[in-house]
Amino acid sequence: MARSCPFVARSRYKSVMGWRDRYGIRRLRGTRIAKFDREANDGDIEALIAFAKSRRGVEFYVEPETFATDTTAVAVAHDGEWTRRRVGSPAVIIKVARNLALPVYDVQLTGYPNRMRAYNERRRNEASQE
Repeated sequence: MARSCPFVARSRYKSVMGWRDRYGIRRLRGTRIAKFDREANDGDIEALIAFAKSRRGVEFYVEPETFATDTTAVAVAHDGEWTRRRVGSPAVIIKVARNLALPVYDVQLTGYPNRMRAYNERRRNEASQE
């Protein structure tokens, strides 16, 4: 008489989670999770990868987790165009950047690049002229 082991269900769950967690967001996150925000998912990481592959001179800037949001990364192109996405953990964006051979900076240490501010100002001026 064989009884099912409670660990079988867990191991099955882990293998499914491993497939669903392609970029290691959940595995590399640690125990700290923001309470009032949605978690990072593969779509967020894929959006950063698509942005980086479709533009030149892209750099990643990691923003720390806050009470309201998960850890985020800002991808900034050579002309200052940028996008921000949740990444779950700095280790996730470091892994992605290593695979794409792109630099990663801690925004708390370096700040945002001037070209990003210039891009925002250009967009603001274009919107006000219309």
